Amino acid sequence: MTRGDGTGLPANSPDYDALPAEQIAGIPQGVVRVDDRGYVRAANPAASSLLGKPTVQLEGRDFFRDLMPGADVPRGRGRFLAGVRRGHLDVAGRFALDRPAGPVSLEVRMVSGKPTKGSWIELRPAGQSSRRESIEGASVVERRERAEPVDVTACERELIHIPGSIQPDAVLLVVEPVGLGILAHSANMAEAFPKAGPSLLGRALESLLPEGFVACVRGALASGRLTDGQTVSDIVCLGQDGASTFHAVAHAHGGRLLVELEGAPDRPGDFGPSHPAGAGPAIARLRTARTVAEVAEATAREVRAVTGFESVLVYRFDTDWNGEAIAEDKVTDWSRSLLGLHFPASDIPAQARALYLRSRSRFVTDRDAEPVPILGDVTLAGTPVDLTFAQHRSLSPIHLEYQRNLGVNGSMSASIIVDGALWGLLIGHHRRPHYVPPEARAVAGILAETLAMRVQEIEGRRLWEAQQAHLAAEGRLVRQLTRSDDYVAALTAGETTMLDLFEAEGAAVVSSDAVTLVGRAPEPEALLALRDWLLSARPQAEAGFSTHALPAAYPPALAYANRASGLVAVFVDEARQNLLLWFRPEVPSTVSWGGDPRKPVTPGSGAAPVLPRRSFERWIEERQGMSRPWAEWQMSFAASLAQVVEGVALRQRRTIVELTGLLADKEKALEQKDVLSREIDHRVKNSLQIVSAFLLMQQRQTKDPDAKQAFAETSARVMSVARVHDSLYQAENVEEVDLGQTIENLCRDLSGMAGDGHTVGITADSGVMVPYRKAVALSLIATELVTNAFKYASTEGGGGHIAVSVSDQGGGRVRVRVCDDGEGLPEGWAERKPKGTGLGMKLVRAMLDQIDATLEVANAPGACFTVHA
Repeated sequence: MTRGDGTGLPANSPDYDALPAEQIAGIPQGVVRVDDRGYVRAANPAASSLLGKPTVQLEGRDFFRDLMPGADVPRGRGRFLAGVRRGHLDVAGRFALDRPAGPVSLEVRMVSGKPTKGSWIELRPAGQSSRRESIEGASVVERRERAEPVDVTACERELIHIPGSIQPDAVLLVVEPVGLGILAHSANMAEAFPKAGPSLLGRALESLLPEGFVACVRGALASGRLTDGQTVSDIVCLGQDGASTFHAVAHAHGGRLLVELEGAPDRPGDFGPSHPAGAGPAIARLRTARTVAEVAEATAREVRAVTGFESVLVYRFDTDWNGEAIAEDKVTDWSRSLLGLHFPASDIPAQARALYLRSRSRFVTDRDAEPVPILGDVTLAGTPVDLTFAQHRSLSPIHLEYQRNLGVNGSMSASIIVDGALWGLLIGHHRRPHYVPPEARAVAGILAETLAMRVQEIEGRRLWEAQQAHLAAEGRLVRQLTRSDDYVAALTAGETTMLDLFEAEGAAVVSSDAVTLVGRAPEPEALLALRDWLLSARPQAEAGFSTHALPAAYPPALAYANRASGLVAVFVDEARQNLLLWFRPEVPSTVSWGGDPRKPVTPGSGAAPVLPRRSFERWIEERQGMSRPWAEWQMSFAASLAQVVEGVALRQRRTIVELTGLLADKEKALEQKDVLSREIDHRVKNSLQIVSAFLLMQQRQTKDPDAKQAFAETSARVMSVARVHDSLYQAENVEEVDLGQTIENLCRDLSGMAGDGHTVGITADSGVMVPYRKAVALSLIATELVTNAFKYASTEGGGGHIAVSVSDQGGGRVRVRVCDDGEGLPEGWAERKPKGTGLGMKLVRAMLDQIDATLEVANAPGACFTVHA
């Protein structure tokens, strides 16, 4: 911005101190005399014309703050104050001036005068036409009158991250990241390097910037600390005398290193407090807010205090990317309040939202300042410089026109990122150009991050509480499902129903052509038609559908909008025969838009193919056929419940059907098995009886008394087992034996075999049923005890009487007692050597162990054996 920077101003200016006032008045360029603070002391008619105010209204005004606020920046007023302090002022630059007819661009040169005269400022119209003229030319008006079709997607196709230019408040260097050679630079490079010649291409970064800063950049590049918006920054002094101070910020992106050099004030206090209010106290105040609305209001207030913007908004996106101003802090004379107004998604198109997600903040000092093009090596042709993370990237012509229509010049935007998604924006507006020092920008960014964290904390807690309540209700439903054979009843008639989920006022289950309703819901016939529409209109792979504007998607729903303007629907099974539905009623409302949302853009030409709407007056939309919107997690919960129904209820139903079939098959098989078992038992009994008969025959043919006794005992044992199988054959249950009946028959057989006047008496409880294995063991034990009594309990008269009893002891336990009327057992009989082989008692003990039974022996007065099994 020094002389010779290509502004078009002459190298030498007249000696205004030596010219009389009359001659200065006749000079064609504007001439303004200011004091050392920049206040106007005199101005000629040309200056009055260019500044758009009568001469009498210029005198006594601050030239930078009041008359040409676009120059109230470090490269304007900052350089002016620095030159005055050094006693030598000679700087020039181009600045924009907003006029009622449109912005104009002026060449401004500031030179020293005599100490008593102050300084002189020359003003000339810039040789280049303004951006306003390129956008708002006659051809534009003509196209509007023809009302040609407008392609609103042109906004979304605009490559806003590669505009090819930067804002004029900084110098950009594009550097090759390995050798650090200059590949490209902004056209205003003389602002930082006035003696470097016409081009910096090929120069090494070390030859332009201080060694310490370059070393930091090299280290950060080597360690990967300059990616994804990470930066290295420092204050650097340039020039031989180090008088030019810049904020240097470097980052890497797109395979290049980008260094931005923004002019710094000569003294920190020249632009606001030298130490702006820190973020600490402001963050502490934000922590006390308990709702999103309170946090948003507090943030807007704190950011406006730090940055000095006339208005600060907190702007929140909805699920369709429409925006709403939910908080606002502004000066009292701000002409238009945006609080509560909604803005269509087209105001901030998709690629702009994507850029906001990556590059978190943007400050625009002067909307009308002429952007500075990037000049580069021919090797860069076809690979434009990606300025995604550049702090001074120039703005889209469409966006600048939007600001112009809104009546905003200086602006700020900071992204509010919640849980990795763009939740909203923190927006600052100023009616005039407005410079915010880097320190204040950093504080504003911290406050935006704090707002995001508080929103995530507050909304996260609210979401967690709502989800926990729904999880509890869903858990109760799942328990009801698992205990019920009828999933429809479990969902609609239990203590907890579908209606307890999702803050719905109506619900329904459609199973085939059966409809079950809960709460306020449409009629069954209407729901069957809705089901058919879902089947035909929704893709097969889409198991669920939700909307808060059902009549817009399905016009017949208008007839029951008062019950079902909101719908969540999920199919339960792949065959789509079962459907769960939740309903919310219509909530008639009005939405206040900032202008007509149906007309977001109009035709344009030149740099802007489309132009944003001009009107932001309150535009009221009456909304009908819409309910409160559903939360995304509610749709997810509905799908999970459908999976539970599929996994528990319907599969259970299928399992019951399958098991019923298997049970029928098993019953048939059991019938066949029963018949077979009875036949086997009958044949086993017959076979054992034959064996017993053979043994008796052998007994009669044998002369040896011991052998005859052995054959008799063996026959009795075989007969005891045969009697068990006989009982099984006759019993209804092939698994259990009537023990009393079996032993009674057995004793009758043994009595017939004994002879010699022995008698056997038996008493048995009826229906003493025991398993087959236990019946065999007890039958064998009874056989041994009875036959032993035959042998050893004879009286002097020859015969003896044996009493046998069978009784039920309860709990599956039985008692079998065998007592005789003989002399009883002698003392120490258990230790004596048996008279015979002792096989009988061995068999008794083996059977006792097999069925976990016990044997009691007593003389009463004859021998009495009691088995507990």
